[in-house]
Amino acid sequence: METYENTRFRDRRLQRWLLAGLGIVLVGVGGIGVFLPGLPTTIFLLGASWCFARSCPWLEERLIRVPLFRPFLGYLDNRAAMPRHTVVTTLVIMWIAITASVVTVNLGAELRPVLGGLIIALGLVGTLCVLRMGRRKPQATDIQPPPEMKT
Repeated sequence: METYENTRFRDRRLQRWLLAGLGIVLVGVGGIGVFLPGLPTTIFLLGASWCFARSCPWLEERLIRVPLFRPFLGYLDNRAAMPRHTVVTTLVIMWIAITASVVTVNLGAELRPVLGGLIIALGLVGTLCVLRMGRRKPQATDIQPPPEMKT
């Protein structure tokens, strides 16, 4: 007869495998987003990092060390603020891609204006996230006290 502990262990193991698999899929979509304009990369890498942190922390470490993704993950540290020129460049490229997507989507049928509105709304959310990353300030816990003077 199977005990409660065995069932719980098996369920936890299945959950870890599913999260790791989802993380791998998200890395793949994020990798496509590096080369395909208009497909966000950072959000998929954040999702993959979250999945890996809960299933296989060593996969999260490998994700952070991949040179292809390093530019997208560099500003995720709470202490790092995006330089102003990076924020402006990101927003300009992002809104060019959003505009192209909305124009392309609205060339068709009746339901497509709703989809165009959704793209714009998600673009506004992304804009707020980028602006927030550009305004970060060091937290009180990040400030290191000066070294003690030896007497």
